[in-house]
Amino acid sequence: MEVMLAKSAGFCFGVKRAVEQVYEQVGKKGKIYTYGPIIHNEEVVKDLEKKGVKVIGSKEELAQLSEGTVIIRSHGVAKEIYAVIEEKGLTCVDATCPFVKRIHDIVEKESREGKRILIIGNENHPEVEGIKGWAVNGAEVIEDAEEAQNFQAEEKEKLCIVSQTTFNYNKFKELVEIFQKKGYSISVVNTICNATEERQTEAKEIAALVDVMIVIGGAHSSNSRKLYEICSKECERTYFIQTLGDLHLEVPKAVRLIGITAGASTPNNIIEEVQNYVRINF
Repeated sequence: MEVMLAKSAGFCFGVKRAVEQVYEQVGKKGKIYTYGPIIHNEEVVKDLEKKGVKVIGSKEELAQLSEGTVIIRSHGVAKEIYAVIEEKGLTCVDATCPFVKRIHDIVEKESREGKRILIIGNENHPEVEGIKGWAVNGAEVIEDAEEAQNFQAEEKEKLCIVSQTTFNYNKFKELVEIFQKKGYSISVVNTICNATEERQTEAKEIAALVDVMIVIGGAHSSNSRKLYEICSKECERTYFIQTLGDLHLEVPKAVRLIGITAGASTPNNIIEEVQNYVRINF
């Protein structure tokens, strides 16, 4: 039995940076909060809670604080959240991924110039919710081809299209082409993170070669779910797990190669546990 582990598996730059910033605050004087889970990984969030880091779930909850340090999660937040933190006199540690921060800047600039902002992504994802909060006159979210086909703009209206950093690159291109065929005045900024593109491409290549594919990631992790979707199309026996405890494999004797990849918010220790278990037991 051979195991093929994706080189890109595990923490991306933005996630690693955000997690490190939270751990740097642990043990310092005063209460520590994160605005939303710092990353979409329950194991990391549980460990931080044990160390006294509390998760704030809403703007209203934030407004009730009178002291402490608030850490902005890697997904970023709407501009108004910074205003509340400042108004309440709280200390702010901004762990927003730099690639997400770039989208905020683009959306704010382009919307101030009068362009209608379209975000290609999942409307309920915290990153997208945060991006919307930087558009001066609001923004619309497009997730699939049907929504793109049904979209209508005024004749002289200018559009600016950006993407959630973890969106499927091929799907992004497909949706952009639909808008371009409509003949609209569009400026397109591909804001999908390079690490996401590399991770998805590598996962697809590995899944096409192996007999069994394992995708490790948080239940609420968008990029991990997309890896699962991509791998499932290439390998019928694709499994999605959060930790080793979720792995219940019955591997036929004919299986000779197992592939493993992991989402951007999966710690290395979990990846190593799964890899070692597979190598020893199969």
